[in-house]
Formats: sequence, structure tokens, C-alpha cells
Amino acid sequence: MTHSTGAAPFERKEILVDGIETSYLEAGSGSPVLLLHGGEFGGEAEVCWEHTIPALAKHFRVIAPDLLGFGQTAKIIDFVDGRMRRIRHFARFVDVMGVTGAPCIGNSMGGMLLLFDAGSTPPLLKPRKIVSINGGGALTESEHTNALFAYDGSTESMRKVVEALFHGERWYRDDAYIERRRATSLAPGAWEAIAAARFRRPKEYQEARAPSGIDYARIEAETLVIAGERDKIKPHGWWEELTSQMANARAAIVPEAGHCPQIEQPAIVNRLLLDFLTAP
Repeated sequence: MTHSTGAAPFERKEILVDGIETSYLEAGSGSPVLLLHGGEFGGEAEVCWEHTIPALAKHFRVIAPDLLGFGQTAKIIDFVDGRMRRIRHFARFVDVMGVTGAPCIGNSMGGMLLLFDAGSTPPLLKPRKIVSINGGGALTESEHTNALFAYDGSTESMRKVVEALFHGERWYRDDAYIERRRATSLAPGAWEAIAAARFRRPKEYQEARAPSGIDYARIEAETLVIAGERDKIKPHGWWEELTSQMANARAAIVPEAGHCPQIEQPAIVNRLLLDFLTAP
């Protein structure tokens, strides 16, 4: 099924992936490129990539799904291993769409999922190239990080989420933008699915589990790490720790940008993406 998005330069479509309703945006033609959005409350493909899709679609077939539990995709949560459930669902989506091996670009959680899979044995996705935009590495302990976990559905709580994500004040002072993200976060099942992913068992009942970090040394794909220089929720220089462990990675720093540089500084990020994707 295809739905028009009005003046938007992409189409919203739906497909069943192993019986799971999966919504995605598509634009352009030619070699495919896949986009994975972030995992904040109100996160989904359109709000994350609306400034990226038009630029890439001039050169590629761009496909940007709402990941499991987000946007208009089914609100399913795996309480045992939600990260791998999302990766498996995305991998099956890639298979069903016939775009195996296509370059993948992820922001925040999307980038983390790509790096986690690439460092796994065996990886499920195996993209030719990976771009992680502020995904991977550690988070800081701060009021901004706390705001991403403490969202209660209110306008002011969403304003704190947006303030955490962006460097420029204009984003979290824009009431219309705040309400747009808030409305997405309160779609049926959306708040519940994202809040559930943050649940933790009582301490005395937590099982002892092996660390579930990313094994960056195993990542073989050519990788570009894009970092917002003014990211409020990651420590300065986090990208150096990542790229130093990977065999074929480099970093690019975007000035005057926070956790979502593809939104705050789209011209810079789009140029970085096109240069990376078109390089032999």
C-alpha cells in the first residue's frame, strides 16, 4: 500500500515483514541506501530524515523504515533482547525489499544498531558501507541524558527531550516543532513501546549477563562516524575511541550541531554522505 505525503518528496509505504506491519519512506531510484532513525520518544523516519532524503534521492533509491515499535510500524517490544529483535526485523525487511548489502546510515540508536550488528558474529546485515551519526560509544550522565529517559508525554517534557537532542535554541523554542514530535510520541502504542524498552527488573532479580557492548574491532565494513561537535549527551571526543578500534573507519565533526546534525546542519551532513557513498 502506498500513501501520498502531500508536498513531501517521498512516499510512505507499508509492507508485511514476517506478518509484522512495517512502514517506510521511499524516494529516488538507482542503487539503494537505507536510513535508520534514532530511538528517542517521538523518533521515527520522517522527523529524522526529512532533510536527508531529498538530497540523497537525487542519486540513490532511498529507503527509510520506521523501526520496530516506532512511527507507523507495529508496536512490538521484546523484553528479553529488544536490540536484537529490532536488528532481526530490520534484516528481514532488507531481505524482503531485495536490498541486501546496501549502504546503511543510522542516527543515534540507528547508528548503534548498525555498529552492534557489524561487530557481531555473524553479522546479519553486512552493508557495503556504514555511516553512524552520533551512534555508538558512551552517554554522559547529565540532565539532558536524563530527559531522554524521563519523558512523561507533556509538552514541557518533550521540550526537554528536544533541548537534549539539539544545540541550537530555535529547535526547543519552536512550539510547533515540539508539538509535532509530541504528537508522534503519543500515537497509539508509541509511548508504551519506547517506555517499555527502558524498563529494568528489580535489582535483586536481575540476571547476571555478559556485557552487551559493541565489538568495534570486528567491524570490517568501510565506516564513517559523523559527530555533532556540540552533542549534549555524549562525551567530547567519543568518536576517537570508536574509530581507533575499527580497521576501516574515519570521523567527521559537524560544527554547531548536537545529537542530530543531519537536522541542524543538513547541508554539511548531506555533502559528507554523498562524498562517502559515491567514493569508490
